[in-house]
Amino acid sequence: MILTLVGHTRSVRRRIVTLTVLAAVLAITLFGAPLAIAVARFHEGNSTHDLERAADTVVLDVTGELANGRVPELKPVKPDKGRIRGIRVGVYTPTGRLLVGDGPATEDRFVREAHYTDMATGTREDEVVLAVPVISGSSLVGVIRTAHPRSELDDRIRLTWLKMVGLAVIAIGASWLIARRIATRLARPLEDLAGTAERLGEGDFTARAHRTGVREIDQVAEALDTTSVRIGETLERERTFSSDASHQLRTPLTGLRLQLEAALESPDRDPYATIRDSIASADRLERTIDDLLALAKQTRAPRALLDLGKLFEEVRQTWHGLLAGRGRALRISGREALPARAADAAVRQVLAVLLDNAATHGRGTVTVLARDAGDALAIDVSDEGVIADGHDPFVTEEQSEEREGHGIGLRLARSLSEAEGGRLRLTSPSPTTFTLLLPAERPSPREEGPVLAS
Repeated sequence: MILTLVGHTRSVRRRIVTLTVLAAVLAITLFGAPLAIAVARFHEGNSTHDLERAADTVVLDVTGELANGRVPELKPVKPDKGRIRGIRVGVYTPTGRLLVGDGPATEDRFVREAHYTDMATGTREDEVVLAVPVISGSSLVGVIRTAHPRSELDDRIRLTWLKMVGLAVIAIGASWLIARRIATRLARPLEDLAGTAERLGEGDFTARAHRTGVREIDQVAEALDTTSVRIGETLERERTFSSDASHQLRTPLTGLRLQLEAALESPDRDPYATIRDSIASADRLERTIDDLLALAKQTRAPRALLDLGKLFEEVRQTWHGLLAGRGRALRISGREALPARAADAAVRQVLAVLLDNAATHGRGTVTVLARDAGDALAIDVSDEGVIADGHDPFVTEEQSEEREGHGIGLRLARSLSEAEGGRLRLTSPSPTTFTLLLPAERPSPREEGPVLAS
């Protein structure tokens, strides 16, 4: 799976690089094509300008001699730096005959056009040509024809285009390098996420994704971390539920078994009473299962005023027979104590843990006492046993559970108490007494009035 995810990130990397390079090529093409045309026209304009400068220079040198009917002497054209090379100059008579210089023996269309315009220019075969008239007074005394090979202009255009192509290649190469860097920066966090997801798939719920500074990827990492935490908590609740169920269901199942065994040993006993007691035990067993499922899902029942009478009656029905079978007594008092608001399921499970602890590790009579403790309802569960000095039963219970797997124990009972806004503590090591404190809810004066009057 990790190889597949890494393959996907590499594919993403290739796509990013490819799309970036394609975008660069498209941008360069859209910009470079018009620029190439503009460059060609620019060189053509420069070519015409160089021919015109050469022609104007010759006109200044030969006008006087042509006006006097003499054959002028042409000076060689020395191109300035940057000017086009290979410029040839020819001087023509008004009748169209080449008088001196380089050019066709007889006039061409550019020389003829120069009779009627200030300048005639264009291309002829493999030449770029420009012709200008030579005027003396109001008379045409000759025509100057300048030209250079077309290849000179083409070479300049091609050289510039080659430079543009080189720059384009450099730009595309730079785009490729930048795209690789960006793709690596984006793909590497994705590969890290893939590795983290693989570790989660293998059951390592401590795996956490690294933060990269890329907001979108960090959002995915945060979602993955949240998912990891939730899955880990869910599995932990399932493991806890398994141990909780084995511990908490053992007591009502034991009571039910004792009832049925007692019925078998006393055939003269009324079977309907045994059946009724068994059904009541089954109901308590079903309620315990519902409580454990709710706790495993972390769906707390709504808090309401505790019905201590009903709660203590359930305690008596569940634990009286079990303790009596071991030769121990159960005493319950304080049903009229100050009321408290808490979830019945959580309080039932806490009392079940305390009573199981007293039945398993304690001695003598087990006492359950509800009393007022200022602004709290206190429920004491005590026996005649002793806890050694310096021993923390919560820590000891947790360690023994981790070794033997004996259910939720005192540690989870304490956490259930705190979840209900209360507290569970050891109030006396000898005799062993655990106290569950729950926030009390005092009746309003209007409710207290009739009670006091009676």
